[in-house]
Amino acid sequence: MSAPTTGVQSLVRGFELLEAIGDMGGEAGLSELAGRTGLAPGTAHRIVRTLVDLGYLRQLPSRRYTLGARLLRLGDTASALLGRWATPVLAELVEQFGETANLAVLDGDRAVYVAQVPSPHSVRMFTEIGRRVPLHCTGVGKAMLSQLPNTQVDALIARAGLPAATPTTITDPARLRVELARIREQGWVRDEGEQETGVRCVAVPVPGPTGPVAVSVSGPVGRVDEAAVERLTPALVAAGARLGQVLNGVAS
Repeated sequence: MSAPTTGVQSLVRGFELLEAIGDMGGEAGLSELAGRTGLAPGTAHRIVRTLVDLGYLRQLPSRRYTLGARLLRLGDTASALLGRWATPVLAELVEQFGETANLAVLDGDRAVYVAQVPSPHSVRMFTEIGRRVPLHCTGVGKAMLSQLPNTQVDALIARAGLPAATPTTITDPARLRVELARIREQGWVRDEGEQETGVRCVAVPVPGPTGPVAVSVSGPVGRVDEAAVERLTPALVAAGARLGQVLNGVAS
């Protein structure tokens, strides 16, 4: 394969810098970016200045850089498309199990819901599209954390902490790491009322090139009992694999 042209190299490096800032919580200094990406400081500075001029980065008074407003339009459009592609798969889960199905993506230090098909039951789990929730106490959040390296998880914990939402919320970093190791091994996770008392959620990571994504099914513990979880889990894992194919551009 021939070496990439200078223009292609610059494009790749620009995206590496944008992703590096996202991985560092949305804000970073030039030296941090150069160290994170392995670029020479001069090269990093030239690309960063171009991204600032285009509106994809913004320089703060502290001379650090943060993601720019122009990315919001692209992010909103991408989230809407992802939700549209996912809806048929979510609808099949709801038809099969009668509980609310959700799709969420990583957005900074939080999970944001981009698609949902609600349960037909009058008593059901409900969250609006666009709602941002903590990662450590939600099924989708823990599923997405399991897709990140431990160093990135530790940095996220340092920034966001592990505040308790209910008595069952995991608030100990060591216990959370054990939970994430279990998710990586078994491929799915439960949320036992960790964000909302009385709600049980089963979630799985969705493999793909777009960054951490997760799909879940949630409902009252009275309906989502142990027998329901046992039936639901393999179907949810299969749904996650199908959505991963969609994200990778393979027809499901």
